Amino acid sequence: MAACKESPFYNFKVLDRNGREYPLSSTKGKVVLVVNTASKCSFTAQYQGLEDIYRQLREQYEEGFVILGFPCNQFLRQEPGSNDEIQSFCQLNYGVTFPVLAKVNVNGGQTAPIYRWLKKQKRESLGCRRITWNFTKFVIDRHGRVRSRWSPTRKPENLEAHLVELLKEH
Repeated sequence: MAACKESPFYNFKVLDRNGREYPLSSTKGKVVLVVNTASKCSFTAQYQGLEDIYRQLREQYEEGFVILGFPCNQFLRQEPGSNDEIQSFCQLNYGVTFPVLAKVNVNGGQTAPIYRWLKKQKRESLGCRRITWNFTKFVIDRHGRVRSRWSPTRKPENLEAHLVELLKEH
């Protein structure tokens, strides 16, 4: 019987808001919601929905769930602040406690490697690989597999049933 190959997801290292390495291997065994964020976007209020679902699912599933926010300034420059300014904004306005990491590019020649990989795993519903706007969401299961990709219009609270289903899988 062949051993299961570990997902490449866990090999990525991204930067936290202070420029320190944040290894995605720290999310092994967890369901992960990855979302590119922006503070000056019509979808910015989704931070509240993200935080609500983060608290609720972490409480119910004992640390088995994490959201990783990746600020991005590529869409109409809607995330112009520094990493510290972004963190302050998220905490003051939405009480965000999930990790908001360092700003990244999600498209183009400077695309963060994690986003290059995510986009190869799951296209949007119309078949496009590009991230089309802020608050595009990827759901990764407990084994590091990308299980779904959701458009910015999909509210975090509307992902709850899907996330719970994955959290119940072993």
